[in-house]
Amino acid sequence: QVHLVESGGGLVQAGGSLRLSCAASGRTFSDYAMGWFRQVLGKEREVVAAINWGGGDTAYVGSVGGRFTISRDNANNTVYLQMSSLKPEDTAVYYCAASPGRVLTTSTDDYDTWGQGTQVTVSS
Repeated sequence: QVHLVESGGGLVQAGGSLRLSCAASGRTFSDYAMGWFRQVLGKEREVVAAINWGGGDTAYVGSVGGRFTISRDNANNTVYLQMSSLKPEDTAVYYCAASPGRVLTTSTDDYDTWGQGTQVTVSS
């Protein structure tokens, strides 16, 4: 199983940018499709973006399209989420997750390994 550690969260003003990183260790990173999810207290975890094993196929869900970019560096076992034009409603705990298949998926049920999460707070 792969082990995931997120970093890069913090407090930012509306309109600002943050880049989240997720470092993987353990199994071969390129064997996994990866995703970024977020969760607000009291609400279900939702997918934000996903990427296939090679990085050539990406998907974005909801209101983040055009503002967020997911990418990965298989040589360094890291997946990124570049977030721009942040809004207060983007405030959440952000998680990266690994899906044990190379194909991109936006279904939460397809992900079996999760990081500990990183808090992103966007002030108005």
